[in-house]
Amino acid sequence: MAKKYTVTSESVTEGHPDKICDQISDAILDSLIKQDPNSRVAIECLTTTGTVHVAGEVTTKGFADIQKIVRDTLRGIGYTNPEFGIDSEDAGVWVSIHGQSPDISQGVTEGQGEDKDQGAGDQGMMYGYATDETKELMPLPIILAHKLTMRLAYVRKEGIIKNIGPDGKSQVTVLYEDDTPIKVTDVVIAQQHTDDTSENELRSQIVENVIKPVCGNYIDENTKIHINATGKFVIGGPEGDTGVTGRKIIVDTYGGVGRHGGGAFSGKDPSKVDRSGAYMARYVAKNIVAAGLAKRCEVQVSYAIGVAKPTNVNVHCFKTEKVPEEKIQEAVLKVFDLRPKAIIETLDLKRPIYKKTASYGHFGRNDPDFTWEKTDKAKELKKAAL
Repeated sequence: MAKKYTVTSESVTEGHPDKICDQISDAILDSLIKQDPNSRVAIECLTTTGTVHVAGEVTTKGFADIQKIVRDTLRGIGYTNPEFGIDSEDAGVWVSIHGQSPDISQGVTEGQGEDKDQGAGDQGMMYGYATDETKELMPLPIILAHKLTMRLAYVRKEGIIKNIGPDGKSQVTVLYEDDTPIKVTDVVIAQQHTDDTSENELRSQIVENVIKPVCGNYIDENTKIHINATGKFVIGGPEGDTGVTGRKIIVDTYGGVGRHGGGAFSGKDPSKVDRSGAYMARYVAKNIVAAGLAKRCEVQVSYAIGVAKPTNVNVHCFKTEKVPEEKIQEAVLKVFDLRPKAIIETLDLKRPIYKKTASYGHFGRNDPDFTWEKTDKAKELKKAAL
């Protein structure tokens, strides 16, 4: 008898308050790393009605015009009308940034740590995940959820649906049979709109212009669709909900499928293994699945602050492996160098590529700058494991 179960994932648009903060944090990182690739950056952001607060630690030879970056980011998202909770021209911007702690720097800077190698920027564990259920080698629920929020932004910016704001969310529930996605059982959309917009008309337009183009192959007459389920969504953006950097870590990764080490990504330069380690773990897991060594794979890596070599590497394939997990793990350790400096070099992470990662997910994206999505190690990995 087929094993049936459902999995739900969510996504948010670039205008969601938390995502505003992620994009500002990564835009500041991009500005600094473009000028000084060795910049050490840990930038946090908070936004609420009409205001943005930027704080953190930075050591760099570059200079970032924080006011301009904040306003340009808000403008690019579409926050040019105070009616939607914040206005790029009139928002108040507060800045409190200081240098990185020398206690951290001495263990992270190459040549200064105990083993003279570049140590990890912090302790912690990171996870990477991959599955063969989609061409992106990602779980279907999060892929659909991201495509829905990307579509919400597209129809707003192209004027396909009028009078909608930058803030929005999606949620998708997928039915599985024997670990294969079969259909979408539920779709939830929350979309900010102006006060004079008819909810019935908005629902109709979202179904036709957003849900059907994205989920058409997976929905039927039994699929439950909820659009602005409270009745309306006028007060949104930072006016409706305070936003903070790093508060959408499940949206950023695998939609709740697989585990998460708890570390956020945005605003952190690649010496922080919360970010670079998670990217590398995805790279490893994706190449394992691409090599046909397993149908599903989760890779955990962990680090101690100031120490280059991982404290742990673990490969788990959920009983889908084609060769013993021990062989796969041995191959991983042979093919991939998981020290922070090697990760940065392998994935070419000292580049201003981060702002575009800060909305619609860090994984499963077809973009050459997302080097951790390459499957160029699959053949070598397969050869090492067999």
